[in-house]
Amino acid sequence: MNLIEYADREMMMMSLANKIAGELGAVLRQKGRASLSVPGGTTPGPVFDMLSAVDLDWANVAVFLNDERWVSEDNPRSNTGQLRQRLLQDRAAKAQLVPLYAPVDRPEDAMESLAEGIVPHLPISVLLLGMGADMHTASLFPGADRLQEALADDAPVLLPMRAPGADEPRITLTAPVLRDALNIHILIIGADKRAAIERAANLPVEEAPVRAILADATIHWAE
Repeated sequence: MNLIEYADREMMMMSLANKIAGELGAVLRQKGRASLSVPGGTTPGPVFDMLSAVDLDWANVAVFLNDERWVSEDNPRSNTGQLRQRLLQDRAAKAQLVPLYAPVDRPEDAMESLAEGIVPHLPISVLLLGMGADMHTASLFPGADRLQEALADDAPVLLPMRAPGADEPRITLTAPVLRDALNIHILIIGADKRAAIERAANLPVEEAPVRAILADATIHWAE
């Protein structure tokens, strides 16, 4: 685990956006296409705003979420809706959005088709994750119903997930997909999150799912 501490949040967001843009650019130059997987929530919003204005070959970048709540895009809790508003703007509007939601009642009913959309873009070129105070990342929650499946080395690309701390059913990329990303970044803010991620390094992965990807991750932290 490599932890970078920043003097303030603005500096962190700028540095991280530049880092991600550089990594995407390098993969695009080498392979002609790239993939970017990002979290929902409001914390990465400033990074998305900066990235959206970067001059990249966005038409050859596939963008998809780490996880999604099983709600329609017009729901305020939809991560996809937030992604469209903050990242898929300006120059980045040309990027290909790979969905993690389908208009069916249960995520189980769409797993296969959604996974087929993700597979061509693996391994993930650049992975940006967040982390909760409970040490979950993506929708790999402690106590979730299918956490053990999602942590297994032979886990499928996607799994539905239900957990006590999640209001809706979720769909999530699994641990091996996250771990196999070429570049891994975790963005956290505040003393409680720093304490949590340092604690996670010494806990069983079932109690601290973020530990599954810590070994090769760069942690970006500001107070």
